[in-house]
Amino acid sequence: MTALRKLVEQLEAVQVRSARGQGWSWQEIAAELGVSRQAVHKKYGRQ
Repeated sequence: MTALRKLVEQLEAVQVRSARGQGWSWQEIAAELGVSRQAVHKKYGRQ
């Protein structure tokens, strides 16, 4: 289970970077992930 969680986190990070590279806003990404804009920015904003 731990390895699976780690893989999901890595895949999510890749997708967030890709979305940002394509011009998606933090709000759009947050909506897709079902979290707040602040949460997604805090987690991925400095990658």
